[in-house]
Amino acid sequence: MSYVTRFAPSPTGPLHLGHAYSAILAHDRARERGGRFLLRIEDIDRQRSKPAWEQQIYEDLTWLGLTWDGPVMRQSDRLDRYRDALQELWSRGQLFACSCSRRDIETASSAPHEGEPPMGPDGVIYPGTCRGTCPEEMPDQVALRLDMTKAAPDLSESVGDIVLSRKDFLGSYHLCAVLDDADQSISEVVRGEDLQPATQIHLVLQRLLGLPTPSYWHHRLIRDDAGKRLAKRDDARSIATYRAEGATPDEVRSMVGL
Repeated sequence: MSYVTRFAPSPTGPLHLGHAYSAILAHDRARERGGRFLLRIEDIDRQRSKPAWEQQIYEDLTWLGLTWDGPVMRQSDRLDRYRDALQELWSRGQLFACSCSRRDIETASSAPHEGEPPMGPDGVIYPGTCRGTCPEEMPDQVALRLDMTKAAPDLSESVGDIVLSRKDFLGSYHLCAVLDDADQSISEVVRGEDLQPATQIHLVLQRLLGLPTPSYWHHRLIRDDAGKRLAKRDDARSIATYRAEGATPDEVRSMVGL
């Protein structure tokens, strides 16, 4: 099996040094192995995704000296694929519609406990309020959750009923990522260690949807001087800022320990 990996940023802000580290790692691993490095734009959130940010992704990666193989995959072009997968899970009774707000979930989750509500990979663990509400037709414009008590009972308390489609846009990170990785024949997923808890969710979805499971390599995170993980709002550490200030791609590699 040939080596295939990918870099999959969201066009919701400038790429920073953490993105550079992840992209360079994936790119170099592919080139060292004579494999393929693919680029995917995760733009299902149409409200936050902007064409200007997408264009800057291409410019930043090109400036870093990274090249990708084949056409760029854009999630906004694949909504039918995500809808079909949701319909498949719905028809099996593995999804349910959820009308709970974030505050509803926090309130319900805190009620039986003292202190903070239990947390999972996606934040506060959903308490199962709407579980069991499954009309015959899959509804539109409503959150859809995976019934973890059916899909993977051993994860129902530690992970909870994760969202697979949101009220304001079709799909979710978890659903789209596993479908995209399968359709791009990804053999190894290279991503930050902050996403390691999501892997158990992705393994469940791959099993439910009959998808292959790639290997996963979760690398260290690039942090600021205070030890905090970098965020897109931290423009001071954006690739574009360093580029404008005259830094070279080799200097950026050095900044992130490569």
